[in-house]
This record gives sequence, C-alpha cells and structure tokens, in this order.
Amino acid sequence: MSGVLHGVRVLDFGRYVAGPFCAALLADMGADVIRIDRIGGGEDRFVMPVAADGQGALFLQSNRNKRSLTLDIDHPEGQVVVQRLVRSADVVVVNMPVQTLRKLSLDYESLTAIRPDIILTTVSAFGNRGPLSQRPAFDAIGQAMSGAVYLSGMPRQPARSMVQPVDFATAMCAAFGTMAALYERRISGKGQVVEASLLHTALTQASGPLIEEAATGIGRQASGNRSPISGPSDIFSVKDGWIIVSVVGQPIFERWVKLVGRPEMLTDARFRHDLARGENGEELSAVMSGWCQARTRSEALLELERARIPAGPVYSPRETLGDEHIQSSGFLTATDYPGLPRPTPVVATPVSLSRTPATIRSRAPMTGEHSDAILGEIGYDPVAIARLKESNVV
Repeated sequence: MSGVLHGVRVLDFGRYVAGPFCAALLADMGADVIRIDRIGGGEDRFVMPVAADGQGALFLQSNRNKRSLTLDIDHPEGQVVVQRLVRSADVVVVNMPVQTLRKLSLDYESLTAIRPDIILTTVSAFGNRGPLSQRPAFDAIGQAMSGAVYLSGMPRQPARSMVQPVDFATAMCAAFGTMAALYERRISGKGQVVEASLLHTALTQASGPLIEEAATGIGRQASGNRSPISGPSDIFSVKDGWIIVSVVGQPIFERWVKLVGRPEMLTDARFRHDLARGENGEELSAVMSGWCQARTRSEALLELERARIPAGPVYSPRETLGDEHIQSSGFLTATDYPGLPRPTPVVATPVSLSRTPATIRSRAPMTGEHSDAILGEIGYDPVAIARLKESNVV
C-alpha cells in the first residue's frame, strides 16, 4: 500500500536529529527521501555508536526509509548534481544558517529559480531572524534558554533532560508544516518556506511557566521531581525500584486520600485545591513516600490502578525494552543494520493512520549506498557517474 506522500521526493540536507527526523517522518508517510551525505559520511552518523563501524543509535532512528547519496556540495560539479536533484524534488530539508544556505545556493530564491514550486523546510537553532540566528546549538541549549532546565532539578543544581525532547518535537513541527505546505500547494501551485527552530519549540514546551511568570511574577523555583502545581505528584521509592504518581484534580485527590487512609486532608485548607497542594506538596509526598515504602513496585501500581490514580514505573532503558505493553503495542520495529550484533528496535512513527498507515520499510542507509541509482534517475550514465567518482564529487 502506498503512503500518503507516495510520489513526493524530499532532499534531506539535515544533520543530527531535528532535520533528519523531520525527513524520516515524511519518508514514513511514503515520500522518497534522499539523504545527501558528506564524502565519507557525516559526523552525525557516529553519535552514540552501536554498530561495528561506529554507526550511531540516533542515526538509525532518524534516517530509516531513506536512500543515501554521497556528494561534495561545495564542488562545482557537485552543485550541478544538486541542481538536477532539485528539478526532480518537491521538498528540500536543511538545517544550516541562512548565510550557509546562500553560499551553497540552497536558499529559497536559488531553489525557486530551478523549481518554482519547491518547498524549503528549514530547521535552525534560534530561528532565521534576530541576533542569534547564525549561532549553532543543540537540544540542551533550547531546553536551557526556555526556562525548563532552571525549573528542573533543585534550586542550586538545575537539570537538563538526557534525551532530546526539543530535537524530536522540532522535527515533528517541521514535518507538520511541510505536510501543510504540500497540501496548500495542491490549491495554489506554489511552494513556500517552512521554518522551525529548537528555541521556538522549547518555548512552546515551557509556555505554561512562561505565561505564569509574565502574568503573576511568581518567581517559581525548582522543586526536584515534585510538581509545584498539584500533589502528590512526585517520584517515590518502593521496595524494588521507583514509581511516578500524578495526582491532579479534586476527584483524583479524593481517591488518593481514601487510598492512603488520610480523610482529614480533605478538610485541611492547605490542600483545598491543586495549586495549594503543589505549594504544600512536601507533606503530601512524605505521606505517599511512607505508603510506597511498604510495597513493591507491582503491588503499589496495582493498588493505584484499582483506585484509578495515574501512576507508572520508572524504567531503565533495559526495562522499557522488556515491558509487555511496549512489546505488544507496535511502537517498536526491529531493524537490522550491517555490523549490529542483532536486530535493534527503531521507534515507529508516533502517529497512526487507519487506512494509509506510515511504515518503516527499510533501515537507515550506509554512506552512499544508493549513489549510483539516484544519479541514474537524474540523467547520469555509468560513464558520467564513474567520472564523478574519480573526481571525488560523489
């Protein structure tokens, strides 16, 4: 079954996570995505290495369903190849500063001179306007500048997330924008520029505390794992690990009070609503902590489930992979790659369509794995391809 983007060609000049994963989502939906690799492979291939040749975990996740063409885009003949590719493409995905795009003729004006209806999807660190627009950054900088890191951890020790929430969310926003631009092009016949940035995404994720601060000037401080706006909402130790519990709203609080046998808390003014419970959450967490210490993780979670109180286990990555629900959910797709000791899971597209589902059809490509086939599609014969190779253009 063809995906919803069957017949759409995407050129992926992205690196690391946000740009490449945006293109991967489009590939999941059926687009033909060509990753433009550096000669020898880009440095983003080797982050968190897992394969014998150093290919990294994030690369395998962010580059499934793609084909790879190695190309020196600085070389004059490489520029000619890019121009031929653009004539055949619908979307170009980049995450380079505007000045670099102009230097490489990948800016919107240059692309539309080749194909007027092209869609240019740009993923940047700080957006394409303002004093920081040319500065590079990674996920953690977006987290930090949004206020999220300041509010995590403890007052004297802020804490970042050790995964990449900003990168992946930015990729999803960029893919959403690209799909919208493709849909609009069917009506107008025109392309446009789609912009997404790590900082904009991070500000969106931190919008609640930002709005609260602007409206009230509260000067909120970090409170570890304990929520400052409801309670008990915290991470608790049990006999054999940790669980997380989220009590939000009066009905759940009433069920929690009954569960822990503390009915007097219902009439205590300190716990009269969510915000008050967040402000006085240390006492609530202490009560919940005492309740948890007498139980194993499975015992505590079973009782919380019966009481209809949101809770879950705090897993290690190994425990996550072994979870029965996750294994049976279809969220993970076992994928092989040359040099891996065994097939490893790639997380499937985080949205499902009932009739035209996104699919993972192929593993991430090896460097230049499809160069000959792609060049042939845009008019190069075997002799011309051999000449490009001899010149180290591809």
